[in-house]
Amino acid sequence: MKDVFTLTITVSLDDIDALQHVNNLVYVKWMDKIAASHWSFLTKNHPLPQYIWVVMRHEIDYLKQATLGDEIVVKTWVGETKGITSIRFMEFYKKEVLLVKAKTIWAMLDAKTYKPARIREDVLNVLQPRK
Repeated sequence: MKDVFTLTITVSLDDIDALQHVNNLVYVKWMDKIAASHWSFLTKNHPLPQYIWVVMRHEIDYLKQATLGDEIVVKTWVGETKGITSIRFMEFYKKEVLLVKAKTIWAMLDAKTYKPARIREDVLNVLQPRK
């Protein structure tokens, strides 16, 4: 069973483009926001400031549109984590309708050197807690 983290966003005027829907780049910003929020949530009791995350790859499927005032529920969970990378999945919903689905590959870096850092047990325990 995957641990799903959710965040609710209300579409504002700043999110809308010339086509009167949420701009694709806004979804990327939201992806960053929910990933950071989820990491903060996971590490609130056991901070891991020695690590930072950077994006290596985004795969995004834009399925439906969101418009001004829509309430968007974003769901995220962590997939395979090994070596220096961790996969994060995200889904954006308006009510029960899936608008966007995404997969991001993140790389973990040492916060001081900015060099890749192997994901060890301390991080695995946070990302994929054993029940």
